[in-house]
Amino acid sequence: MVSYFQYDSEHLVSFLEGYWLPRKGPTEQDVLRIVMELGDMGILQSELWRKLTADSREGSRAILRLERKGLIARKKELHDGRWTYRVFAKRRYSTIDSILDIPCAFCDLVGNCPQAWILNPNKCEHLTKWMHDVADSAEAVAKSAE
Repeated sequence: MVSYFQYDSEHLVSFLEGYWLPRKGPTEQDVLRIVMELGDMGILQSELWRKLTADSREGSRAILRLERKGLIARKKELHDGRWTYRVFAKRRYSTIDSILDIPCAFCDLVGNCPQAWILNPNKCEHLTKWMHDVADSAEAVAKSAE
């Protein structure tokens, strides 16, 4: 005996198979992956369309959705005598580079470090200096990007 639910779901699937069309064009994930892989140099929209094998209408829609979500930024640029946009990711892939130089990993005072001092920049001058150096280098990178 077939239940109503089984019949109804089978009927719905067969109905949708006849009318449902897969989404055309690049997905937002494809666009974001390519833009993030290129890092700080970004990519021209036309180059992005070629990589995705998409037309400008499909690609522009994906770009605008990502821009509204705050995941990418576009900067107007003159390229080969024509105005276009260069697309940049606002997020970056995480790397271990930012913590490779943390002083706690190689600190000579680790055995003598009181419990309250562990990972506490208020008490540890080595950690405080490292944090200031990281902040200064981040600030220098931000200024050079402007």
